[in-house]
Amino acid sequence: MKIYILPYFVIISILNTLFAQENKIDILKGIITGNVISATTNNPLKSVTIKIEETKLGALTDAQGKFTIKNIPAGVYTVKFSILGYETYSQSNVIVSTAMPIQLEVQLVEKVIELEGAEVRSSYFIRLSEAVSSTQTFSGEEIKRTPGIGEDIIRATSLLPGVGVTSAGRNDLIVRGGAPFENLFIVDNIEIANINHFGTQGTSGGPLSLINIDFVKNVTFSAGGFGAKYGDKTSSITNITLRNGNEESFGAKAVLSATGFGLNFEGPISNNGSFILGARRSYLDFIFKAAVFAFIPEYWDFIGKARYKIDNNNSLSFLTIGALDDVSLNNEKLDNRFKNSTVAVPNQKQYFSGLTWQHLLGNGFINVTLGETYSKYSTFQNDSLLNIIFKNNSSESETSLKSEIDLMISPKLELMFGNQLKWATNLAYDILIPGFMRTDSLGIPSELVIDTNFTGYKNSTYASVTAGISNFKISLGGRLDYNKSLEKHWYISPRGSVLYQLNEVSAFTISLGRYYQSPSYIWLLGGSPEKLNSIKSDQIVLGFDHTPREDLKVQVELFYKWYDNYPARLYRPTAVLAPSGFEDISYEIPFGLEPLTSKGEGFARGLELFIQKKLSEIPVSGLFSLTLGQSKFKSLIGNFRPGSYDVLAIINLACAWRINNEWEISAKFRYNTGLPTTPFFTEGENIGKLNFSQYNEGERLPSNHSMDFRIDKIWNLKSFMMVTYVDIQNLYGKKNVSAVRWDYRNNVPKYSTSFGILPSIGIVAEF
Repeated sequence: MKIYILPYFVIISILNTLFAQENKIDILKGIITGNVISATTNNPLKSVTIKIEETKLGALTDAQGKFTIKNIPAGVYTVKFSILGYETYSQSNVIVSTAMPIQLEVQLVEKVIELEGAEVRSSYFIRLSEAVSSTQTFSGEEIKRTPGIGEDIIRATSLLPGVGVTSAGRNDLIVRGGAPFENLFIVDNIEIANINHFGTQGTSGGPLSLINIDFVKNVTFSAGGFGAKYGDKTSSITNITLRNGNEESFGAKAVLSATGFGLNFEGPISNNGSFILGARRSYLDFIFKAAVFAFIPEYWDFIGKARYKIDNNNSLSFLTIGALDDVSLNNEKLDNRFKNSTVAVPNQKQYFSGLTWQHLLGNGFINVTLGETYSKYSTFQNDSLLNIIFKNNSSESETSLKSEIDLMISPKLELMFGNQLKWATNLAYDILIPGFMRTDSLGIPSELVIDTNFTGYKNSTYASVTAGISNFKISLGGRLDYNKSLEKHWYISPRGSVLYQLNEVSAFTISLGRYYQSPSYIWLLGGSPEKLNSIKSDQIVLGFDHTPREDLKVQVELFYKWYDNYPARLYRPTAVLAPSGFEDISYEIPFGLEPLTSKGEGFARGLELFIQKKLSEIPVSGLFSLTLGQSKFKSLIGNFRPGSYDVLAIINLACAWRINNEWEISAKFRYNTGLPTTPFFTEGENIGKLNFSQYNEGERLPSNHSMDFRIDKIWNLKSFMMVTYVDIQNLYGKKNVSAVRWDYRNNVPKYSTSFGILPSIGIVAEF
């Protein structure tokens, strides 16, 4: 660890001397600029009062909702936004630098419930109209400095109540007992099947998010109970909104982080728009090659976004994000060939892009997004003699057209309706699994050879109405989904929620709904004797929210989910389908490429506690989350068994202390009980194979816990800002167990463990 820490403090000492000399010359100042809109109608808000807390600086928005505040001493501030008829909002963690102007894009929420005699108080938390329960929102700046997550958006959500991960090195989210394939990811109104580098086909997990945190405005995460606007997933939504480029000046940023380096550029387009461009490359391949590792990963990702305002009521926004993932193998030594023979090698190319037109209506807006997603997978596994034992060369592309109208009929009545058409334009698969790697319930080999392509078609129509009545906010809605590839084509999903505002600081909530999810495309290729149906999940969430301070929130929720039509496995009749990441296909049939039937059942239930403190005049922020839960599933044979992601308890504690405008220290602790396992046969002709007669009834993995620690330092010169940090993951070096694997050399099961202590340093330079 000293190899990492010593250079960091040497850099700190040198920079401190240089920057101290500069700071003697002048007080360094910056600019805050931005715009304020209605969260419901997306129309600009005029005459919003903006005040920088603990200063005398402020501004009013103009007719276009824009504002500028100049001559702000460089530092970290809270900015307060207020106007009659809207909830007063305070945005914390606004870092004013001497580089580019800070651009804020703020949505204010209309007051649907008016309490007589209630004190007018600001809130550091936003409750959007479609989110009554189970929803949290974080800014990109908050995520960026969270220790131990490597500036990864998806890892940051794992701190929230109800959320676990399959292992420390992956982003396979377990949300309220659901499998990773049950999670929906949306980026600027585009739905993404898998948002990770080296992503696992047919599900949503992977080792690292491909979204560049520098371009993230905020992330809204919902663990369930979401409204009719969202569908085709049964567990969670991660809605990522990217910020627009700086409209005031051109700027650039260079980033050196724990896993890679990158360059970002942004600036105005004439007087009516802006752009952002970014590219990142990992450098792990250089380190792994130098260390003569057997498995050498490399990735690139790219982002481009442009927004142009045609006139006061019309704007266009274009986004494209791409990723290139490649793994090379060092098979020079016999030991390396053996190690590589236990890994399914994931090579992948993907991109998604979208063009959005927005038209403002005065009392609402129309959004139309034309999007496309594309993924090309080249996954293979060899034996130690370099013979292919698994091959998957496939591509999946999908074009979507999403149209939505949102209207504020009156100050207390909102109407929303929309439609989304998805056309899978090219689903092409070239797959080989030898028979000895794919056996049925009797142990009979069943080779799978696929060379095919086909198309798919889905459509969703949805609507909701939200009304404020006395102390209540009531939302009712529903969806009508169509999928031509399934046995049953049409699905109706009613949704509803109620919020009762007890007083200005406390509220009760209840959300009920039915949710359907289509099978992943690759599941349709396993030779099922019948067509599958959409997974069904009925959910109820009861909650209580309390905000004793403007910057402090306490939330308690109870949830229950009932599953039906869950994919049950014909070759493993005691098990339902629950894939996450596949590291070695000799343990399991990969990617759902086996006969399935929609006859599985299940349930998940639990209790969650969430406490969050935002940065304010008290320079401490943090969160605490506790989840107690249970999930069980029943397949074709036997009774309900523990689900593959049955985590009984999860505890997260994160805190940060903003010492002053330059220094911040933060720490994070995580604890969770171990996942269920299926034992191996340890003798006989099936030695080394999983004993599915005891599916998920073997020993549980040991409980996992770890602590992460981080120090950030901000430096400002004229027209230049630098951030340096040291981030230490797994501070006390505990090697947590992630799975039980079979040791082919010694013919015994063994634990797979994570790395010990993992320190890193980072440098961010902004011009």
